[in-house]
Amino acid sequence: MKNHLLISLTIGIALSVAALYFTFRNVPLGDLVVYLGSINYVWVIPATFLVLLSFFVRALRWQFILASTHKIGIWPAFHPMMIGFMINCIFPGRLGEFARPAILQKKEQVPFGTGIATVAAERVFDVAALVTFAVITLTAIDINPEVQIVFGNFQLNRATLEILFNRIILMGILLMIGMIAVSIPSIRRAIHQLILALPLLFIFASETTKTKIRVKACEPLTRFVDNIAKGFTLVKHPQKIIICSIYSLLVWIIAAFSYYAFSFGSPGVQLTFTEMFAVMVIICLFIALPSVPGFWGLWEAGGVFAMSLFGTSSDVAAGFTLANHAVQMFPVIVVGFVSAIITSVNIWQLSYEKKSAKA
Repeated sequence: MKNHLLISLTIGIALSVAALYFTFRNVPLGDLVVYLGSINYVWVIPATFLVLLSFFVRALRWQFILASTHKIGIWPAFHPMMIGFMINCIFPGRLGEFARPAILQKKEQVPFGTGIATVAAERVFDVAALVTFAVITLTAIDINPEVQIVFGNFQLNRATLEILFNRIILMGILLMIGMIAVSIPSIRRAIHQLILALPLLFIFASETTKTKIRVKACEPLTRFVDNIAKGFTLVKHPQKIIICSIYSLLVWIIAAFSYYAFSFGSPGVQLTFTEMFAVMVIICLFIALPSVPGFWGLWEAGGVFAMSLFGTSSDVAAGFTLANHAVQMFPVIVVGFVSAIITSVNIWQLSYEKKSAKA
């Protein structure tokens, strides 16, 4: 047992070092080091605590969504979630969203379709909360159309914000329509019939081949659709939707307090909580654009743009945003690796499997 733990710890440390290298290879480390040298480190502690608290509330929300079909403890929900977010920080393509249900299936015997549906349901609540906050932010703040920051092929300005805002609303509407559609029995039966009719498209295939396709592919696919529907059971209970909405608001408010707490130790940053909340929302809108894992670079550009709206100088905004980004990411990566060690999950194998599954 001791050898097993030692090996797991050694592998975990080696993977952590590799992950941090891949995460920060796109970061101007010189600027980060200089600004970190001027920060009062006492404020990093409450900021980090609030980051982890927001993720714990996320785990409570996911546990609550899962409870409609499978009751699991808070830690069996927390560890896969942290591993998933950690993978999102170091691998492209948001592979962590697929890793979470895969781990849940392996550890708690929750069908993959049900798990991925609950992750999608979480995203709907996140999108709804973000849209609500974005409406308030864009209405309350007079954003000068002339203010813009160039980042790679993107021009970050008010027009870009509005385009991203509209895309997020569209994504939220499509997810919501999908959730409701799959949850309605008559629509689900129609989907089943369409899937089971797919072998008829192979008009030159023999009846034996069509039967094999139906048994090997179509019937498992219908069961997958049923499992997805189970993950969306929540939509049938308005009271549970309200509770999940409250969880979602708490997640974002606590995250904003993390930004705000860190600003107390950051020289030159004098924003109110409301202004810092707006900065967080604008960053979240900008990182919807394609970027490297962990959103490095695009996060900083969005932060500088947002803080410039409140009169913060570009130098201070760049230093604060870069350091705050590290404060937001480091705890997720570290706790994610600890969760992987505790649950004996092989992250690299899991990521490879998910890449193969997507391909």
